[in-house]
Amino acid sequence: MTYHPKSDFLRVMQERGYLADCTDLQALDEALSKGVVPAYIGYDATAASLHVGHLLNIMMLRWLQKPGHKPITLMGGGTTKVGDPSFRSEERPLLTPDKIDENIEGMRKVFARYLSYGEGATDALMLNNAEWLDHLNYLDFLRDIGRHFSVNRMLSFESVKSRLDREQSLSFLEFNYMILQAYDFLELFRRYGCRLQMGGSDQWGNIVNGIDLTRRVLEGEIFGLTSPLLTTSDGRKMGKSAGGAVWLNGEMLAPYDFWQFWRNTTDADVGRFLKLYTDLPVEECDRLGALQGSEINAAKILLANEVTTLLHGREAAQAAEATARAVFEEGGVGGALEVVELPAATLADGLSVAHFLVAAGLVASGKEAKRLVAENGLRFNNEPVGDANAPVTVATVGEELKVSIGKKKHKLVRLS
Repeated sequence: MTYHPKSDFLRVMQERGYLADCTDLQALDEALSKGVVPAYIGYDATAASLHVGHLLNIMMLRWLQKPGHKPITLMGGGTTKVGDPSFRSEERPLLTPDKIDENIEGMRKVFARYLSYGEGATDALMLNNAEWLDHLNYLDFLRDIGRHFSVNRMLSFESVKSRLDREQSLSFLEFNYMILQAYDFLELFRRYGCRLQMGGSDQWGNIVNGIDLTRRVLEGEIFGLTSPLLTTSDGRKMGKSAGGAVWLNGEMLAPYDFWQFWRNTTDADVGRFLKLYTDLPVEECDRLGALQGSEINAAKILLANEVTTLLHGREAAQAAEATARAVFEEGGVGGALEVVELPAATLADGLSVAHFLVAAGLVASGKEAKRLVAENGLRFNNEPVGDANAPVTVATVGEELKVSIGKKKHKLVRLS
């Protein structure tokens, strides 16, 4: 039988498709109905930007704050030094403390687009687990915390078990990660009264560990809630595109390319993505998702505009839509296309089309460039390019050259 939550937050989680599992849905609902519940999601600083795969959980924190609860974005300044082994085939590369701090700064600006930070009771907090993890005494930690963990149980978690079943190495360093994440929950409860940890369903084991530890050490009543791991309707992992990760920082992925990612959503995903990634009412999301034929394209444009507005602002979304219209409908250039700067000296003696594309960073290899040309997928200034060995010179580029790769990837190349 479906449980009908009383609290606004859980009702939204259920209606919009964010809810996969909860440790005690009814007790959490009661707590949310009685007062402010601080809740956190952790983010390890493994890259200079968050990507689209993080966006669903950021939206969960946004919906948590709307009815008056307190979101905590926990940056993994400490845990990043270990690396989460969950569902990975090999150990993450270890980062220096300076690189970790640099990555955290790169991620910080994204959260401010979705959450309101401050000193008030329901204002969001940004914390760094290095605050308590960097200064742990190893022997004290083993005695006071490590004794609460069963290795047998830890080995049974799917994130670890799948690695061992494939006979892939799991270092002792990585094995400690789940203990440190559990300790984060205990410290957040002790220091900030945090009562809920959220994350993707692959984090279920880590979340349950934190709940068990906190109950054993502090006898606190705390909860865990997970979201589904999303795939697109055609089976691809959400957040991946042909060009790699879809970054949230504008310096790493131009707002136009971010807008275009959402515009390219398959028909079957439109309604679901509107519910998960925008603030539009559920009824409107369902109506738009049910459209057919050419009408669904209007819904995709609305999806792209709404998601891009939340991250980059309304002007960036409007500029992206105008550029898309110019590029696709009118055959023009458009002002929001990403500009690729190429030193003029690179073309002093001319380059073949294939080498030019590689030099501009538009393809990964000459082999990929030749395949692109052979499949009629390359255009310069809207004109087909039929020879991968044809020369490209300074005169070819001129003031700027619009390079179209396939139907959806367009860049402007300018010489510097």
